[in-house]
Amino acid sequence: MVEIKIKSSKDGPNLVIIDGQVKMAFCRCGHSNNKPFCDGTHHKAKFEAEEKETQIFNG
Repeated sequence: MVEIKIKSSKDGPNLVIIDGQVKMAFCRCGHSNNKPFCDGTHHKAKFEAEEKETQIFNG
């Protein structure tokens, strides 16, 4: 059984979580120099956003 979730972290990137392990982090602040991936620039940019989690597949 595989569980896949997408979590928009508070003030940070969109995380792809497979079976409880973060596999990828996608930029959502727009400032990453490694788009579409997060490089941590959201800290410098003082990006603010709410947290949200979506379960994609559980089976």
